[in-house]
Amino acid sequence: MFWIDTITATIAIVATAVIFGTDTLTALVSRAAFAEIDDRALVQFTGRSHRYGDRRLSVVGVLSVVFSVATVGLAVLAQSVPAAVVASIVVVSLAVWLMLFARISAPINKRLTAAALADEVPADARALQERWESIIVLRSVLQGVAVVGLCVALALIAAA
Repeated sequence: MFWIDTITATIAIVATAVIFGTDTLTALVSRAAFAEIDDRALVQFTGRSHRYGDRRLSVVGVLSVVFSVATVGLAVLAQSVPAAVVASIVVVSLAVWLMLFARISAPINKRLTAAALADEVPADARALQERWESIIVLRSVLQGVAVVGLCVALALIAAA
């Protein structure tokens, strides 16, 4: 059963790492760049990025959660309580991330995408972006915790 555990945890790690990398790039690089461009360019870039990101990265996000939950189950089946506990922490971290994304990021993404496609600049464009950015560091940290936790869970499963 070890190979199933390994493959499952590895898929979870890779999928989570994609989202972690995306959020971290935004936190470390994009925020600074966005502060230097005008509102029209900001809406066009972020709106169009969210248009593709929300569709394409949602598949990766679903894989991350599904395979992380599967890692918990496989750790339980392997009777590795430490791995199951660590993987459960991962699932909680991802659940918090999802809640933040659904409540704060996704509605803003929708507004900026609609504005970009309509070639409009909302009067509150900068405020929307600031609200979106207000949680990006936290989102990145939650994904980082998940990546590290999955690596630890994989090591614990392998040691069991």
